[in-house]
Amino acid sequence: MNFSRRTLLKASAAATVMGSVGSPLVARAQQAEFVYKYANNLPDTHPLNVRAKEMSAAIKQETNGRVDLQIFPNNQLGSDTDVLSQIRSGGVEFFTLSGLILSTLVPAASINGIGFAFPDYDTVWKAMDGDLGAHVRKEINKANLVVMDKIWDNGFRQTTSSTKAINTPEDFKGFKIRVPVSPLWTSMFKAFEAAPASINFNEVYSALQTKIVEGQENPLALISTAKLYEVQKYCSLTNHMWDGFWFLANRRAWERLPADVRTVVAKHINAAAVKEREDTAKLNATTQTELAAKGLVFNQPKVDPFREKLRKSGFYAEWKGKYGDEAWALLEKSVGKLA
Repeated sequence: MNFSRRTLLKASAAATVMGSVGSPLVARAQQAEFVYKYANNLPDTHPLNVRAKEMSAAIKQETNGRVDLQIFPNNQLGSDTDVLSQIRSGGVEFFTLSGLILSTLVPAASINGIGFAFPDYDTVWKAMDGDLGAHVRKEINKANLVVMDKIWDNGFRQTTSSTKAINTPEDFKGFKIRVPVSPLWTSMFKAFEAAPASINFNEVYSALQTKIVEGQENPLALISTAKLYEVQKYCSLTNHMWDGFWFLANRRAWERLPADVRTVVAKHINAAAVKEREDTAKLNATTQTELAAKGLVFNQPKVDPFREKLRKSGFYAEWKGKYGDEAWALLEKSVGKLA
């Protein structure tokens, strides 16, 4: 066949036009309808992020690719306080945050962290999946955020130190300890006459390394995954607070999702939370042995003297007043008399 130069130019132009029309169609077919960011403050290897990856994949599959939940672990999008502002403004669509830090916006959210209240996990889940959790979620919704039904586990918090083991309430006196940016933590450690310093989690390792503080308190799983054992010598199993992560959504972003899609997303988030709880419990059971092998020295103080010190200092009475009779009654319904 013989082609003239003009024929070839026409064919080339036609191909270019068809290419420019076809390319966006292909791109649109591959592009998710809803690309949402999910931020958290935990290392990539923590059970929360392991389950979040599975959850994101399950959501994408069941929505036929309409929802792409992109995960940003380890404070990649900013500190807890930064991202709390971002989720309220819509800069981030999803965020898991400790209720104790969320309390700067929703005061009731920190009630699960009342010092030495919960004796064990059975009591925690009975309360947080029951009436107490429902009360907190109602208050979070009032703050124009959406919250999922199941709270994720961060675990019971333990006290680490570079200088001494904590065996009695008196050992906290003058102790320079890092606490999250939350009034409840500061209040509790002041009741023990410690010297609490509010520092965001992304700065904890360096604060311990440079001796700005002597110690910190976190669940064993986080002490391990964040490698805090490298800059701490002692770990006292105080179990002084139970802490969990509420899975929050920006309300406008949530309501942009069609109702059927919201159902799918919520289902997978809540299912992942339950699996993460099991993972964290297993991890805590094995982590103590692993941390001891890495040089962390463990001790198990008796809880009663710490609870008595908080009672005598007026800590429980003060926070009962702040939370109100309804919330406090729901807490004591699960854990017994405190104040």
